[in-house]
Amino acid sequence: MIVYNKQLLDNEVLADEADALYKGGFISKEQKKFIEKELPVLKSQNNILVRVGFFLLGCLLYGSICGAISLFGLSAENTFFKICCYIFAAVGFAGVELLANQEYHNHGLDDAFILNALLCLGAAIGITTEGYEMVIAFFVAVGALFMFLRYLHVLSMLVFCISATAFLFYGMFEFGDIGKAILPFVAMIFAGVFYFLTKKMMNRLSEGYYYNGLLLANSFCLVLFYLSCNYLVVRELSVELLGTEVKPGTDIPFAYFFYAFTFVVPVLYLVQALKAKDRIMLWLSFLAIAFSIYTIRFYHSVLPIEVALTLGGVVLFAIAYFSIKKLKEKESGMTFKPDRINHSDNLLNAEALVVASTFGMKPEVKTDSPMEFGGGGFSGGGSDGSF
Repeated sequence: MIVYNKQLLDNEVLADEADALYKGGFISKEQKKFIEKELPVLKSQNNILVRVGFFLLGCLLYGSICGAISLFGLSAENTFFKICCYIFAAVGFAGVELLANQEYHNHGLDDAFILNALLCLGAAIGITTEGYEMVIAFFVAVGALFMFLRYLHVLSMLVFCISATAFLFYGMFEFGDIGKAILPFVAMIFAGVFYFLTKKMMNRLSEGYYYNGLLLANSFCLVLFYLSCNYLVVRELSVELLGTEVKPGTDIPFAYFFYAFTFVVPVLYLVQALKAKDRIMLWLSFLAIAFSIYTIRFYHSVLPIEVALTLGGVVLFAIAYFSIKKLKEKESGMTFKPDRINHSDNLLNAEALVVASTFGMKPEVKTDSPMEFGGGGFSGGGSDGSF
């Protein structure tokens, strides 16, 4: 299914590891260059600004091709309008296949063709079905999953997650008010099931090519799980979808459950992140806690905003201070000490020797020494008679 040469994909992983070792001071710049020279890799772009530039250039190229095709179809008018987006989508699929065969991966040009192909596919289905959202979401999800599986395009996995969620939402809308009423619980179950499914798939991966995409999907499920039953989200959607009018002194159904969910889930995220040493879940837990506080202040202004911000800053400072004080002396697990891969010289020579022996490099031997040997003054080889 993967279009790229797997040896080149493996070389990319090794090159990234070499770059990490170089930044951590474990290998020299010359060793890093030697490794990169010996490992042919795909044509990728790690600089985000340059990649965005190539993306814009790719969009311009894509638009030019589609514009040239449109010139030949102007005479057909309505007939061409109905099929033009299918043609443009086909151009995108063909273009990304051509770029992949030329070994472009995460370069910017391939991003432009992939995302524009999915956009045109959605537009084409929308024109054919007269804007039937559920069908549009389904075909875009299928197209995005194909792009991820074949071209290892991580952003396509994000498009797949959003499209699959939209498909679920529009599917529940088909059941009328009942479907809209139970939508938060269905979304919560959906997110929970797919979280554990993606976690299981990540643990069983025999090859790491799909790991980043699955990690993105796993993180998306955490976000969806929290937002599905967040009080603010549920209340505002109830007003928007069901036309529920929340009068003073009243509340939405199951309000206590949604209040509890809003505050319990971020704490569970935080505990699990600390237990599993999961950095992504840790950051998500912080964001969820902040959004939970915003949720309460959105409906209940207990304190003036300046007082609330001041107290919040004091609490955060206290948490940070005592956490640093507790963790700064720990050598393993959760610790405040710098990451060794970036700030340590303890394993410099050992790591350099491992890399050197792996790639057949000869380590440099320095003959200069601050202590002069030879001509000893008492006994032994090279003694000259002086003390």
